[in-house]
Amino acid sequence: MSTLPLSPQVLAILAMLIEQRAGLHYGLEDRELLAEKLSTRAIDAGFDSLLDYYYFLRYDPKGTEALDALVEALLVHETYFFREPPALEVLVDELLVPQVRAGRRPRVWCAACSTGEEPLTLAMLLDARGVLGDVSLLATDLSARALERARAGEHNLRCMRALPQGVEGRWLDVVNGRPRVRPELVAAVEWRQLNLMDTADFPPPESCDAVLCRNVLIYFQDATARRVVDGITRTLKPGGHLLVGTSESLMRFGTALRCEERRGAFFYGKAGP
Repeated sequence: MSTLPLSPQVLAILAMLIEQRAGLHYGLEDRELLAEKLSTRAIDAGFDSLLDYYYFLRYDPKGTEALDALVEALLVHETYFFREPPALEVLVDELLVPQVRAGRRPRVWCAACSTGEEPLTLAMLLDARGVLGDVSLLATDLSARALERARAGEHNLRCMRALPQGVEGRWLDVVNGRPRVRPELVAAVEWRQLNLMDTADFPPPESCDAVLCRNVLIYFQDATARRVVDGITRTLKPGGHLLVGTSESLMRFGTALRCEERRGAFFYGKAGP
């Protein structure tokens, strides 16, 4: 399929539309990549001009649905079981299990969970410690298609590349060449579609003991990331914690959260009462 011409001006207005909808930032350096992806969607929709495609997305009654389909095609669903596990183990052992032992039911929100490998890994770790039924797990993503796969518990073999011994056969089976998570684990997670741009749809204020938003903020500009982090901070209970990816840092945002290291993993804590 041919690639339609994409001028810097049309790139700018299309990139702005995508960023306003999903937070994903594209600059001039992404022009070639974006032109290819946009061209596929535009030609399939019957357009031979990316400017005309922009006007369709922006002003046509069917444009919103088409924009969501475009965003779906642009989303990066790179995830796998037991990705960056030290932080998850610290979260479970030092923050969640002690709360359960103290008679509380902690709530964890996994934001931008993609096809669900992260919250399911967390569910496995909790189940290994006998407390899965005592922790409330919420997992959200912008992609309806990714959430469908998460709810089905069906994944691809690449998601097993960091799987520790003892997981397969206990929480996960390979059926017809595809990993399948045990239904009781999938059922332990509440799956919900949520756009991180819509901070009004975040969980209620001070309802979460921990939020995982890992390897997401790298796709946002600082202003967008700051708004998302501010929204997440509001959902945290006093004394609650936010986890981001190992390659991410909130220090440049001037966040109200304080950074603390626990067994080599960095957590961003909200001041206690």
